[in-house]
Amino acid sequence: EAIEFENPKNEPVTIKIGISAVDVAGAKRNLEAELGDKPFEQVRKEATAAWEKELSKIVVEDDDEEKVVTFYTALYHTMLAPNLYQDVDGRYRGMDLEIHQTTDFDYYTVFSLWDTYRAAHPLYTIIDQKRTNDFINTFTAKYDEGGILPIWDLSGNYTGCMIGYHAVPVIADAYMKGITGYDTAKAFEAM
Repeated sequence: EAIEFENPKNEPVTIKIGISAVDVAGAKRNLEAELGDKPFEQVRKEATAAWEKELSKIVVEDDDEEKVVTFYTALYHTMLAPNLYQDVDGRYRGMDLEIHQTTDFDYYTVFSLWDTYRAAHPLYTIIDQKRTNDFINTFTAKYDEGGILPIWDLSGNYTGCMIGYHAVPVIADAYMKGITGYDTAKAFEAM
């Protein structure tokens, strides 16, 4: 047991947690910036609105409600990863395990590229060009930090598994679609 509560009336217990890959101070700042003093119901409403905004990027209508639910469930699944991997101040722990700072793009992790390069990433080029640019900026940052584009990184680290070099078709696809909000020369060098 890590935590134990005296709660004889079984009343609701609210716990707020801040996380950071950088340090405890970063986790505290993240917690304050993202949750602060907001009550649970406000956090729930904000999360619902954020998901509604993301899922409404594609509108599907069908008389068969099961098909609609299946579609939006699958779309939701495409948005669970990659994960943002930086503190609210832009600091993150890079592939070299050093602390870096970004202000120009959001830094991500959990690129299961051999699973996502054929369908999820081409979908992102259609419904989320900003994150596509952020992903490729993250790729080139990882290249600078570790000497290679990510193959399958987890928590900002190489895992040493999966075959192939699937960041390459992700970059090529975005570039061919005119998505170029990254250092294209650096991306080509990394490829």
